[in-house]
Formats: sequence, C-alpha cells, structure tokens
Amino acid sequence: MSLALAEPTVLVRGRWTAAVVLANVGVFAAFLGPIQVLLAKQSEAVAADNKEFVFGLVTGIGAAVSVVANPVAGAVSDRTASRFGRRVPWVLGGALGGAAGLLVLSGASAVAVMVVGWCLVQLFCNALLAAITAAVPDRVPKLQRGVVGGWVALAQTLGALVGVGLATLVGGVGFGYIACAGFLLLSVVPYVLKSGDQRLPEKPPLVWQEFVKSFWVSPRRYPDFGWAWLTRFLLNLGNGLGTLYLFFYLQDAVEYGDPGTGVLILTAIYSLCVILTAVSSGSWSDRLGRRKVFVTWAGVVMAGGALVLAVRPTWTAAVIGAVILGIGFGVYLSVDFALLTEVLPSARDRAKDLGVINIANSLPQVIAPAIAAPVVKLFGGYPVLYALAAAITLAGAVLVNKVRSVA
Repeated sequence: MSLALAEPTVLVRGRWTAAVVLANVGVFAAFLGPIQVLLAKQSEAVAADNKEFVFGLVTGIGAAVSVVANPVAGAVSDRTASRFGRRVPWVLGGALGGAAGLLVLSGASAVAVMVVGWCLVQLFCNALLAAITAAVPDRVPKLQRGVVGGWVALAQTLGALVGVGLATLVGGVGFGYIACAGFLLLSVVPYVLKSGDQRLPEKPPLVWQEFVKSFWVSPRRYPDFGWAWLTRFLLNLGNGLGTLYLFFYLQDAVEYGDPGTGVLILTAIYSLCVILTAVSSGSWSDRLGRRKVFVTWAGVVMAGGALVLAVRPTWTAAVIGAVILGIGFGVYLSVDFALLTEVLPSARDRAKDLGVINIANSLPQVIAPAIAAPVVKLFGGYPVLYALAAAITLAGAVLVNKVRSVA
C-alpha cells in the first residue's frame, strides 16, 4: 500500500503541526475577518436601509458555493498525483485564488461585485481548507489526533482574532481586505515548503459516474459517519445563528458605540477562552480514549452562552456570553475533530469524506441568514434568535451519543 493511503503510525513533530496550524489561521482569517466585520460594514455602506438583507444575500450565496467547493476540491485532491504530493498544490492554489477574491472585495462598491468577490474567496479558500484538513488524518496517528485537533481548533479561533484585528485596525474596509489577503498568502508558505506530503504512486482513473456517486456517503451503510455529520451540522448552525449578526446585535440591541471594536474585544475574549480549553481538552481526550462525553458537555456549555445573550442584551452579558461560548467551543472543536477522523469510511477518500463533513460547517452559513433575518425583523428579534441558537446547539450535543464506534 502507498504511504499516502496507509494508516499513519509515526508521531508528527511540532514543526509540522505549526505549519498546518498557521495555514489554518490564514484561511480562517480570510473567512472570518470579512464575515465578522468587513462584509457587514460594506453592506451598510452599499445599502444602509437594507444592510441585513445584503449581508445575508452575499454570505448566503458564498456559503452555497462552499457547500460544493469543499467536497469537490477534496475529492480531486485525493486523486492528485503531483510530485509535490496530494495536498500541496491545492493549498498553494487555494491561497492564491482566495487572495484574488479578497482583492476584488477591496474595491467593491456594488452588491454584484461583493457577491463575485465573496464567491471567489469561498471557492478557493474551501479548496485550501479541504486539503489542509485532510493532511491531519494523512499524517497524524489516532493516539495523537486529540492534541493535534486542539491546535487546529486554536487555528480557527486565532484566525478569527487575526481576521477581525486586521479588519478593524488597519484603517478602512479596502485596506482590511488587502491585509487579510497578504496574511493568507504568507500563512501557507511553511506548509508548502516543508509539508513532507506523500504522493500517490500513480493517478487513479477518473470515472465520472462513480466520481459523482462517491459524494453520497450512505448513513445506512456508515451510520456513525451520518450521526457525526448531523451533530456537526446542528452545532455549527447554532453557532452560526449566534455569531452571524454579532456586529448588528452590538449596534442595534446592545447599542454599543463602536460595534466593530466591540466585535474585536469579544473575539479576543472568546479566543483566549478557546486557547485555554482546546489543547488541554484534546490531550485529556487522548489520554482517556473518549470523545463523545467532551462533545456533549461542550454543546451544553455553548447553549448556556447563547442563552445569556438572549436574556440580557447588554455589554456585560455579551462579555460573559463570549467567555462561556469560548470555553465550550474550544472543547468542541478539538475533540469533535478527532472524533470525525475516526469515523471516515476510507483512507483513499479522506479529503472527499472530510469535504462532505465540511458541508456540515458551510451549509449552516446558507441556512442561518435565511433563518436569522426574518427572526430579527419579524419574529421577536435577538432574544428569540439566541434562544433558537441555544436549542439547536443542545440538540447536537445530545445526538452525538448516537455514534457507536467511538467512545
């Protein structure tokens, strides 16, 4: 069997983990700087009276692109027989294309141009994400995946912090996009140069009918994969409902004077709490050999954080909510990632299968605006929105116990 398809047994070194983490920080900065601050500000500048609709339209269409881009790019990555390995070409190409999309957004003054730019970012950055995510089960043995998953979880949080920081501090929406693009390009350099990515001995034959059918992973045949997918979908939908309109929540419900700075402060607090819990909980999970109990309690804690925001739309409550959500999300991200890598059906299709899992990350971005906008406008406002987020999150926390093959 090719080394690219074998179950890894050699522990990875800190240098390799750092390169993977940095690339993840870059891609999540490219995603979350715009989502949390830049696109909201741009929507308000383009259509002040209809900012929620424009923001939801742009992010929703972009998320629809990501639903397709991530698994398709992952599947093609699995079949890439480049001399540089299966993942490196997609990491580099994704960074270049994602940076180009951010540059389009930097000069956008119309909704159509915003949609084009954000779709480019989602298309290419999801190709990058599919490849860099698959690098973990490619190279990391199971007994190390909790702690590596913890570091990867930190990458998402640090990416949010870096992205929001760049979006807020460099001065102006256009320069914010340019800064995110530059950081994205720099972030992938260590992995591209030093990944040690294993190459396939030959390019697998591509039969289009089989290729298309491969994206359906039967929950009847692979029930644990199906339950893991549903759990991640619900937890990400709850999280998406809670964070998508944070800028407008601070502006309109909390009446915070500078909502952009407020988002940055809350993101920093949230990030610190994730940092304090992610790696330690992943390592603890590795030692105990258990995953589900961590995911369940993480979801319960996250639901509690959303309820705080629902009950008390004040700045103090927002800070408390950020602390609670950060603690829960840090545990969830690290341990759930390790759980997911243990229910993948095939080593040959790791990136494709993780791409299907990543639909559970991106599909909520399509659905959340369609739910959040009418709830905020017509059905009770932000208290109802955050109560709904808590209920959905709690459902995901309970259903993870349907996974049978992982303790």
